[in-house]
Amino acid sequence: MPSYRRALLRALLPLPLLMPLAACGGSPTPQDGKAAAGAAPGFPYTVTNCGVTSTYQAPPQRAVAMNQHATEILLALGLEGRTVGTAYLDDAVLPAYRPAYDKIKVLAKEYPSKEILLGANPDFVYGGYSSAFDKAQGRDREGLAQSGINSRLSVEYCTEGKVGLDQLRTEITEVARTFGVPERGERLLADEQRRIEAVGARVKDKAKPAVFVYDAGEDSASTSGGSGIGNEIVSLAGGTNVFADLDDTFGDVSWEKVIERKPEVVLIYDYGGTTVEAKKQRLLNDPALAQVPAIKNQRFVVLPLSSAVLGVRVADAVESLGGQLHPDAA
Repeated sequence: MPSYRRALLRALLPLPLLMPLAACGGSPTPQDGKAAAGAAPGFPYTVTNCGVTSTYQAPPQRAVAMNQHATEILLALGLEGRTVGTAYLDDAVLPAYRPAYDKIKVLAKEYPSKEILLGANPDFVYGGYSSAFDKAQGRDREGLAQSGINSRLSVEYCTEGKVGLDQLRTEITEVARTFGVPERGERLLADEQRRIEAVGARVKDKAKPAVFVYDAGEDSASTSGGSGIGNEIVSLAGGTNVFADLDDTFGDVSWEKVIERKPEVVLIYDYGGTTVEAKKQRLLNDPALAQVPAIKNQRFVVLPLSSAVLGVRVADAVESLGGQLHPDAA
């Protein structure tokens, strides 16, 4: 697992169902530009994000998204026309967003240097992981602010306690409000709510299998702890994370601990250069794990890493994992 990653269905407010973004304006229009240049409705807007307070006199017009889930939030809100750069994919962009994504300049395969970032002339930088704002690389939020650039970090990486649907609502609502498109955020959240509740209804009476999340690792296992949205996704899908007591988004645990907790299912995160099959074989070929129920019964389920972070794929992840854990309830 890259070193930069370390995080009950609550009823959301009733909202209208998600409409195609094209119907609600899609990319910014000439009127959007006029509003930004003059007195934009709803501005100035002040928001405090992860300890940083920013006041926007108008919506950002030149955003850079530094991680995949940040990029996909902007695309889901129809903001590709105001996104001048993107970086650091964990896996493939959702097919629905690919045409819009292909219009945006990729600044770097991973994180861009400070020079390349500033060369894009952004007025807003959006990081999905805290490593997006690396002070040693000159990309810290304070330094960006001194250059007149606003920024945002996903609240998954500054929330005290567990991250769940409240934080998803905060993230999408505040980003949509920052860009002057709050109604798009509401529609997006309404669709997430509807789909998650549908899964909840299907699995509510099912037994919840004990799930071990295998992210990566040889000498120890990198797993999903109880603080991130990944833990909530397992719960919403009708499972129980065996390392929910780990006070971190991601963390390393010993294989002895995995054996002790007797998981019934292994959830593999799919990303990077190590294939799902290679991860399965690592587990299946370890004699110490042979009697772990999930390994003995070869019960594996899979999610892409991009679905296990705070972004627009939470409903996708709950639907997919719910179907894999409870195929008879699909």
